[in-house]
Amino acid sequence: MKNEIKKGNPFALLPLGVFLVLFVGSGIITGDFYKMPSIVAFLIAGGVALLFNRKVNLEEKMNVFCKGAGDTNIILMVIIFLLAGAFSNVAKTMGGVDSTVNLSLSILPSNLLVPGLFIIACFISVSMGTSVGTIAALAPIGLGIAQKTGIPVSLVIGAVVGGAMFGDNLSMISDTTIAAVRTQGCELKDKFKVNFLIVLPAAIITVILLAVITSGYIAIPNQSYEYELIKVLPYILVLVGALCGVNVFALLGSGVLFAGIIGIATKSFDLLGFIEAVSGGIGGMYELSLLSIVVGGVVGLIKFNGGIDYVLYFVTSKINSKKGAEFGIAALVSVIDLCTANNTVAIVAAGPLAKDIATKYDIDPRKTASILDIFSSCWQGVIPYGAQLLTAAGVAGISPVEILPYLYYPGLMFVCGILSIAFSKPIIDKVKSHNVA
Repeated sequence: MKNEIKKGNPFALLPLGVFLVLFVGSGIITGDFYKMPSIVAFLIAGGVALLFNRKVNLEEKMNVFCKGAGDTNIILMVIIFLLAGAFSNVAKTMGGVDSTVNLSLSILPSNLLVPGLFIIACFISVSMGTSVGTIAALAPIGLGIAQKTGIPVSLVIGAVVGGAMFGDNLSMISDTTIAAVRTQGCELKDKFKVNFLIVLPAAIITVILLAVITSGYIAIPNQSYEYELIKVLPYILVLVGALCGVNVFALLGSGVLFAGIIGIATKSFDLLGFIEAVSGGIGGMYELSLLSIVVGGVVGLIKFNGGIDYVLYFVTSKINSKKGAEFGIAALVSVIDLCTANNTVAIVAAGPLAKDIATKYDIDPRKTASILDIFSSCWQGVIPYGAQLLTAAGVAGISPVEILPYLYYPGLMFVCGILSIAFSKPIIDKVKSHNVA
């Protein structure tokens, strides 16, 4: 009987299968992977999960759902999402994005436009915490560079997308980073250090590749870009504060206030405008917050019905080492991201299971969080039906498929992620030694 409990119930995973069929099926049939909202698909999956285990009444099942939805990590994650949305929108409304972009372009050497644009995208995405926002801000600039130099548009846009995914994976206020950290129970700064060591080689190689490939094109003359340095300070505050280990709630709260004060002082908005910007930013996170709560409830039911136990049994029966478990986590989050076209959803869905596997095999939570974020982000940066490539292609007026050959960074990030699992011990030990010192 004890072994039977450990094996779990494979049919309890049916709700996850229902979600994937609904989401992916609607995308294939309609050609639009956003026709079926993720939250609707997960609600239907939750309804299927409630049909299991007839020995338990509906009220008790709903209690299980609510307990999973109201898990401490889920609620804390939701609050962080709301604060991150408020900060991002206030900083954007007061002109922080424009100033940050123009400051970066002012520093950029004219003969290194494309690799420089990649670096700028890295900085802005780390500061803003959104890959789509970074692409929307920089893709028009990249398009202009391509038109004036003759560099292929798809190459320049590929550099922008790559830089955007760098920050999506690493930013302290990125919803993917927040989800990975909260589901694995580690600190933002610690995950950043481990994650950064893994992907830094990919970024360096990307810069070199872009510099070599575009070296034969004629550079455009230096242009002047207007910016206000004071409007860049909120992003620097959040970045530095996070690296120094400031509590994320205090950090984002102070970031919102600081950006608001600068916005009012520079007359970008008045007090009511500041409040409206805060409200708009929070409103933009409603769907993601509700989705996280619903996913938490569905995962709670799947776990209650024995689905998680079965997956653990299946995974552990196929692997016999810590590295095998890490590869299993990477594969799990990769498949979910390819199916959902949303790396945050992939991390939220795979996170609890990854935590159980990590506990089973004594995997460092910082490494698990990094694996979740890296492998969901690298796939998210190359799927033609994802928001990132669709946004970039829409601005550039080209097909998302045309950008694929030039997505150097996501591909290299995948390779670095694989190598980090194969040679993980030296990296983790190095970070641990540094922290102890």
